[in-house]
Amino acid sequence: MFLGALIDLGADVDKIVSAIKSLENKAYGYKNIKVTVEKVMRKGFSATMIDVAAEGTSKKDANELIEIVEKSSRNLKLSKKAQQFASNVIHTLVEAEAKLHKKDLADAHLHEVGLIDTPAEILGAAVALDNLGLFDSKIYATPVSVGGGLFKFSHGTVSSPAPATLDILQGKNFPMRGGPVEAELTTPTGAAVLVNLAEEVSVFYPAMTPLKTGYGAGNKEFAEIPNVLRITVGKAVDSGFLRDEVAVLETNLDDVTGEVVGNAVESLMREGAKDVCIIPMFTKKNRPGQILKVIADKKDVERLVRVMVEETGTLGVRVYPCERHIANRESIAVDVLIDGVRERVKVKVSKDAKGRIIRVKPEFDDAKRLSDKTGKPLREVIEIITSRAREALLET
Repeated sequence: MFLGALIDLGADVDKIVSAIKSLENKAYGYKNIKVTVEKVMRKGFSATMIDVAAEGTSKKDANELIEIVEKSSRNLKLSKKAQQFASNVIHTLVEAEAKLHKKDLADAHLHEVGLIDTPAEILGAAVALDNLGLFDSKIYATPVSVGGGLFKFSHGTVSSPAPATLDILQGKNFPMRGGPVEAELTTPTGAAVLVNLAEEVSVFYPAMTPLKTGYGAGNKEFAEIPNVLRITVGKAVDSGFLRDEVAVLETNLDDVTGEVVGNAVESLMREGAKDVCIIPMFTKKNRPGQILKVIADKKDVERLVRVMVEETGTLGVRVYPCERHIANRESIAVDVLIDGVRERVKVKVSKDAKGRIIRVKPEFDDAKRLSDKTGKPLREVIEIITSRAREALLET
């Protein structure tokens, strides 16, 4: 489906087919390779489906499969990035299989993974991504849907996702979600491709202008959803600032003392919150209260929710994923001389993504100390420090 979506985006079909047919090698054990590329409909959506079939053995050890993929990618003269991608994917895949069967790579004999589908999908994807120039792009993914229910393969009946798929996602700390159908929606090969390609996983699309969309079709038809995979190519919206993803946690408080709220703020900051604020409000029956709002890294959400509940006694915490546009920040030290008093002062400098200076702000404690020593008003000292810091930045 991934390869079909890349073809739908405009990847050169002839190059892809030629690359897959290069696997028709006596030494590899594949012969009479047949590649079919066609437009199909999936619940009203037009999508591209590619199917590869061949005669040959399905039993290969892990090292044989690695050699097939790596040697073929070199023979095809793919770019260094494409060759590395193909190598990373096959290593991720066979290492997961070997780990599950408690075997060394040389002793791990693969079944489904040894079929033509695996090297064909990996090489085809490498060629298509190279052809579309996507190795020079930043690639995002949403959490992958793995399906559910039971399915049969060479080791018997198992629940979805397959053990190798789960191991690959776990090993790369890649988020997944179950459903929305009772079927296998993510194969081990698909998972290996995804975790070696996506640089960032987000519930929402990043800010971009969509330029082109490709749809790849699977073989199966589902009653609940169209069995398609979508890839969108877009141009990043340049706000001139860096971006990151955080979570906003908030809860309403109307029966908590000021001392408890103040202590909760301290506890949250100590536990790693990026920022905490208290917003006054009126609750039911016009009772005054506060909104306790926290900005946190996504990895810290569960821990900080627990702190909020334990410290305030609240019955629930709302969590919102959120994208921030932020200035790049750094701290520098500058020497400042005022009325014969020399001090080394820390200064915060914020810049946009292109390095342009947005703001220069002296550390309050350092400025206050210099103000006390010189007897000059704090406001004037801050202006002098700021001016000296800007001069120092121009000198570097």
